[in-house]
Amino acid sequence: METDAVPRRKPVPPRGPWQQAVRIGAAAVVGVLLWLLTGAMLPRGCAADSCSWYVTGDPLVALGCLTAVAWRQRFPVPVALAVAVASAASALASGAALLAIGSLAARRRPAEIAPVVAAFVVAPLFTTGLYPVERPPGSPWTQLSLQLLTAGFAVATGWAVGARRAEVLSLRERARSAEREQAALADRARVLERNRIAREMHDSLAHRISLVALQAGALDHRADLPDEERAVLVRGIADGSYRALEDLRDVLGVLRAEQPDRPQPPRPSYDRVPALVHDARASGMDVTLTVDTAGEPPDAVGDVCFRVVREALTNAAKHAPGAPVRVTLDGAPGGALGIVVRNGPAARTATRPPASGYGLPGIAERVRAVGGTVGHHPAPDGGFTLTARLPWPEDEPGRTDGTGEPARPSRPGDEPERRS
Repeated sequence: METDAVPRRKPVPPRGPWQQAVRIGAAAVVGVLLWLLTGAMLPRGCAADSCSWYVTGDPLVALGCLTAVAWRQRFPVPVALAVAVASAASALASGAALLAIGSLAARRRPAEIAPVVAAFVVAPLFTTGLYPVERPPGSPWTQLSLQLLTAGFAVATGWAVGARRAEVLSLRERARSAEREQAALADRARVLERNRIAREMHDSLAHRISLVALQAGALDHRADLPDEERAVLVRGIADGSYRALEDLRDVLGVLRAEQPDRPQPPRPSYDRVPALVHDARASGMDVTLTVDTAGEPPDAVGDVCFRVVREALTNAAKHAPGAPVRVTLDGAPGGALGIVVRNGPAARTATRPPASGYGLPGIAERVRAVGGTVGHHPAPDGGFTLTARLPWPEDEPGRTDGTGEPARPSRPGDEPERRS
């Protein structure tokens, strides 16, 4: 059973022609050096009779071994075993044998390496007669030790090369995994950004279009309007449509990442609630704002407060046209910011814009995200009530108005109320 972290049976990429030539050339150089060393140990003048194997058979066997090692990647064990045995009869093939053993050791499989090393160590004992070299007593053990050290060096070198290859493969796989993870995170970020843009488009455009539909319904319902009031409603429809297009342009501008200096639309905030109510009044809604808060809540809470009020006004314009709407805000640091939006029953029947079904669920999700609660229910008189409570931490004071005092939104008495 294999225990290496890197899969061993994964095929090694084939070497290029130049890499093969360099390795085989190095094996040939090592073989030539050992062949010349063996020749220096032979008696003088023996090349013509008893040493004929040295100048004929030895080079031929070496040529066959060098040719065989070119196939070591496809047939690693047969090639290594054949070259290890053949090198016992050819000093010139010793380099090819070391290359074959090292290449096999790079696979790091002891079951394959052991028989090849054994053949490389033992085979020279049966070819001592090919070279008439005088050997001292006890030379077989010396020869075995030398062969074993040589094979051990080749195995150690090949094993280190294999370990290095495994490490490189592991690093490459980690890099590919990191790239895949990064791509997945980027995809997730794009999906989240699309969802955010979809919510912004729904919240902003639904509010604008609902006000435009309310004014258009008033024109259709009140056929006896004077020309001056009719002109005011028509201008309101045109202005609301223009603002809806501006909101759409601002939201879609987020997609243009190549323009980082593009001005971003103003972020929803607590201090924009009075302006939101003013726009609703200008569109013909009967809205009353009552503020009883001590200071200004943190930005995250103010963001959610603005969105809750906007969604409530949008729903009132769609489902209860002409009904009076009362918005109440109260709270203080260390407690909670309370939001209550009540509207009466519809004063007239009008064509409603298509509903997406994501308004109240989206508001509930935003409120829960800051740790608040939200509720909505029909009123006994046929109206509707939306309530929300948002936590207001005491250690996160709101912004100041430049004089050191907490900034506060406009009060209902700060501007004239308009009722339809």
